Amino acid sequence: MVAREGLRAGQQRALRMQMDWSAYSARGLHDELVGPNGGPRAAGRALMRHLSELDGQEIGLRQQAAELAIKSMGITFTVYHEQGGSIDRAWPLDIIPRTISRKEWMRIESGLRQRVQALNLFIDDIYHRQRILQDGVVPREIIATSANFRQECVGISPPLGCWAHVCGTDLVRDKDGTVYVLEDNLRVPSGVSYMIENRQVIKRVFPEVFDSAAILPVDDYPSRLHDMLVSLCPQRQRRTEVVVLTPGIYNSAYFEHAYLARQMGCELVEGRDLAVHDDDCVYMHTVHGWTRVDVIYRRIDDDFLDPEVFRPDSTLGVRGLMRAWSRGNVALANAPGAGVADDKLVYTYVPDMIRYYLDQDAILPNVPSWRCFEPKQLQHVLAHLDSLVVKTINGSGGYGILMGPSASEAERASFAVALQAAPRNYIAQPVVTLSTVPTFTGDRLEPRHVDLRPFILSGPQTHVTMGGLTRVAMRKGTLIVNSSQGGGSKDTWIVDTEHGHEGLHALD
Repeated sequence: MVAREGLRAGQQRALRMQMDWSAYSARGLHDELVGPNGGPRAAGRALMRHLSELDGQEIGLRQQAAELAIKSMGITFTVYHEQGGSIDRAWPLDIIPRTISRKEWMRIESGLRQRVQALNLFIDDIYHRQRILQDGVVPREIIATSANFRQECVGISPPLGCWAHVCGTDLVRDKDGTVYVLEDNLRVPSGVSYMIENRQVIKRVFPEVFDSAAILPVDDYPSRLHDMLVSLCPQRQRRTEVVVLTPGIYNSAYFEHAYLARQMGCELVEGRDLAVHDDDCVYMHTVHGWTRVDVIYRRIDDDFLDPEVFRPDSTLGVRGLMRAWSRGNVALANAPGAGVADDKLVYTYVPDMIRYYLDQDAILPNVPSWRCFEPKQLQHVLAHLDSLVVKTINGSGGYGILMGPSASEAERASFAVALQAAPRNYIAQPVVTLSTVPTFTGDRLEPRHVDLRPFILSGPQTHVTMGGLTRVAMRKGTLIVNSSQGGGSKDTWIVDTEHGHEGLHALD
């Protein structure tokens, strides 16, 4: 009753007017739901049909119901301020889902499998023979100057030869419909818990659509993650002990750490709960004494992982952990050193890696990029700063980016100085006009830009989530989708348009 009173009469009238899809326009953009003729794309037919049967007031009420569910479920994320403080906020979810056909997704999935396979081969090569450097495919100086190359990992062979067990690859679609890889997140990628929780909330909001459309499931991820982690166990004489290592409650992704540990039935531990004993094995302190740990899903950056090897002032990690890992007494996911491939400059060479290691062309293209450490490319970037996006190679969260077309002269001049002072630290790309999805803006549905982060598990088999975390730029016109800068999220539906609803039950 309170929710109904929350919508003023004027808002209700505006919402009812907006349900006329002829008034919805994403002119010049690729909209994921609405095609160029104003009708639904194949994967969105059931959704648009259902939305058309609701008036705007009902959509507003369902949005409010979703927000209440998120608060009652305690789904939060942490925002850090430049002044040093932080605040927990309710996870921002827009209820209008993004829809993709299963047929299109199968191609995207193939491209992600190919990409992660090449990246793991590259990381393993870098810490062993370095053939790709010797053959000049990737310049040796890039690795020599990489902040994420770990000399301590040279010669180590993790289980299955796999380094990046969990990868979150960011995808974007340009206005011509092409899906590009924007970046690979190979260190401690986050967001998968929000993908799963988004689905749980939207099932409550649109139960009718789930009854009528073949929307492929995502809730098997925790069990698949657990199985992959167990497969890394260095010994099988007893029950495998898997733990999730978190920096603690003040970390921005702590909700996810706790969620995944709970869903997998594993212990959530901090560094102080673990110790490496004289036998170079890792043990967890419990009420019953010390219990040996076999596999650690670590959500701590390399620098803080082991004060014996990396930062000596770290209180987050475990002293001697690298020793235990290097001797094969514990498995770490992701492996230390995997970040050598999580670098926006190394990213520009991934299509070359795919040709080098797999003798294949990349299924999913990179966004065209300029490497600022190459003098000719640097000059091109400096001459076109007003039309390019310039990124720091290890930036994240939407920070450290120059959006050339919207930047001021002073901002472009400042970036030009930084580029010339340290060109290795930057790449540049053209502006990709991200695709859009109808988004509830408080009194109407309007197009807002989105990206997509699927998650890939690598172990004995490779598994790609059926969809991923769609992030949405809630502010009109902006391309910044990060939640820390005002972005939100959407559920992502992979819809089996060929086999219908019967096909969904067969896949559950």
